[in-house]
Amino acid sequence: MKPYLYIRGLRVAEHTVFCVQDGQKTYYDPISNRKVAYSSGQQVKRSILDALSETMEEPRAPITYNYEINKKKELENKEPWSPCDPHYADQLIGGWMRARKDEITLKRRSPLSISAMRPLHPFLVSMNSENITFDRSEHPEQNPVRVLNASGQELSSEEIQDYLQSNKRTLPRRAWIPDNSRTTGLFVYDLAIDLKRLFTVATNQHEPELSPVMLEQLKQDGWETSSDGEFLLCPDDRRREIAEGLAAAIVEWQITSNQARTYSPQTTLALAISENASLITAAIRADLDEENPQRAVPIIDTVPKVDVYTSLNAKAYIQGVSGTADALDQARIALEERLLAFDYAAVL
Repeated sequence: MKPYLYIRGLRVAEHTVFCVQDGQKTYYDPISNRKVAYSSGQQVKRSILDALSETMEEPRAPITYNYEINKKKELENKEPWSPCDPHYADQLIGGWMRARKDEITLKRRSPLSISAMRPLHPFLVSMNSENITFDRSEHPEQNPVRVLNASGQELSSEEIQDYLQSNKRTLPRRAWIPDNSRTTGLFVYDLAIDLKRLFTVATNQHEPELSPVMLEQLKQDGWETSSDGEFLLCPDDRRREIAEGLAAAIVEWQITSNQARTYSPQTTLALAISENASLITAAIRADLDEENPQRAVPIIDTVPKVDVYTSLNAKAYIQGVSGTADALDQARIALEERLLAFDYAAVL
């Protein structure tokens, strides 16, 4: 078995938003000459790691959040500290970096490489924008209003009333939220798994992943040392637990950070698994319509050396496909078998 495994997933998003802090994430697409929505690779990764912890019923690793009061007595947000502890599944799979003034920087590259979830083709997605309001005007007595003057001082009820009368203004309990963007369409994401690194950590102390104390702790906990002493391998029973959880997480993850605004299940229509990075992109793709160059057609195809699992929902969006009710369960089982079939001991 080759040391890399590639996964491509196709999902449908229905009138939803991929981000809430600064609104919908977008980028400019030169093919369609318009903005299209996307979910960043970091957001996809976080969603997968959240699903991993939930599936394994294990907590995420504790992160120390650092703040510093500067000379102006302002509170500054500093770099969070990771525990750099591969006992936690999300640390081993997600990687870490911790830089402290009093110790050498610890850094582990994640064995997962994850793309953004972006349009399968720019002609197969759309965005719309609307202006909405946060309205409590029907119960003004239950929803207080604060008004500050130019000096930042709060006005009294009498002062507010005097201002409104003098300036012929009103004070509604209503907040205007302009340019509220939503997206709909077919979106694809890619994931590569470096199997050689998946369950191993490096012992190198020149560019360390782990502290000497943690390395000794791992050895005591049954992590096996490679013949050249450069790696430690996670114990077999723990590898099995994480492989099962990771397979489920990759198939079943959901973006949970946007669910308060316009929920969409973002259903998986198809999942492709292969050891060949070039072939897998042909299995789930879009072709331009021969008669209309401004139209694209989604394709789920049979490609050598690529296993494709198509759900029943795909038939609503792609012509000619034959889906099954248990397609995603079969994809999870196949992915788990591939993760467990790799000869991790050979890495040592």
